[in-house]
Amino acid sequence: MLSNDQTEERHCSSDLDDENDEEQEDVNMLRDNAVSSTSLSSIFGKACLKNTFSVILIFIYLLLMSVAVFLAYQTITDYREKLKHPVMSVSFQEVQKYDAPGIALYLGEAELLSCKHHFHDRVQFVVNPGQPGEIDCIKEHVSYVDPYRNQTLKSALVFRGPQDVRKKELVFMQFHLNETEEDFSAIGYLLFSSFQEFQESPDKAQFMQDCERSYSIWTFSGGFRTWVKMSLVKTTEKDRSESVEFRQESTLVRYNNRRHGSEQSGQWFFVVFEWKDPFIQEVQDIITANQWNTIAILCGVFLALFKAAEFAKLSIKWMIKIKKRQQKLKTQELNQLS
Repeated sequence: MLSNDQTEERHCSSDLDDENDEEQEDVNMLRDNAVSSTSLSSIFGKACLKNTFSVILIFIYLLLMSVAVFLAYQTITDYREKLKHPVMSVSFQEVQKYDAPGIALYLGEAELLSCKHHFHDRVQFVVNPGQPGEIDCIKEHVSYVDPYRNQTLKSALVFRGPQDVRKKELVFMQFHLNETEEDFSAIGYLLFSSFQEFQESPDKAQFMQDCERSYSIWTFSGGFRTWVKMSLVKTTEKDRSESVEFRQESTLVRYNNRRHGSEQSGQWFFVVFEWKDPFIQEVQDIITANQWNTIAILCGVFLALFKAAEFAKLSIKWMIKIKKRQQKLKTQELNQLS
């Protein structure tokens, strides 16, 4: 009886041990399944995060590349526009004395009565009205063919103009014109830059033709004192050639003719030429586009593109490497599960 009881107890204890071993194996399997699922989910989460980060990096690269391309296009466009539309630059050069200009007068039937240089505006305009006065001017007569009307001969009396602007040098002239059949009586004049060039010219007729093509002819009327204040403008053209232009301001004062009867016949002309100020206006076109600045900007843009391309290349290699690593880890996990 005793032996039978001991045998039964052994069988019961062995059954309990087997049940405990089975329960332990079940617990281990559940734990392994939980660990494997946790590792798979963590790997999947890391992979998603890394892929998202890679996509963001590629998007940033594309954005930077677009901005760099736009900046390069805008830089080139601005440079071309500045080349097409230069900016006008105006400067003033102060002088002590001007080159004496030439004053060409087209008198027609008018007669020169007096001509004299004065200084500091000390002018006694009319001493003996109607009578020839002092002629103290350098002048020269020249005839030439009108450049705009063939076979039309023009006659001009060319005077040396004022020079010393600091002493307010001026030239006062007085003319008389007898009765004329013209509806309007006036004397034309033309200003050119250098009386000395005129004197030194071997062909004065051709010189005057060229001046008439380059400068405008102005007029002053009878019965008035016309005060002409001149200023000089030098313009530098695109081909670096230089042109000279006279600008002038004129004021008119009516002459009160106090003569009586037949003495009032004819027209009287009074004209004064003076420099306005001691400043020569210099005008030139300046291209504000700086080619070196543009080249520097473009170099910076292309360098940024190169760096961005290199960054994108490294990002793609990094993504491929991560993907291969993920595949390798996934294969190892599957092998362990199997």
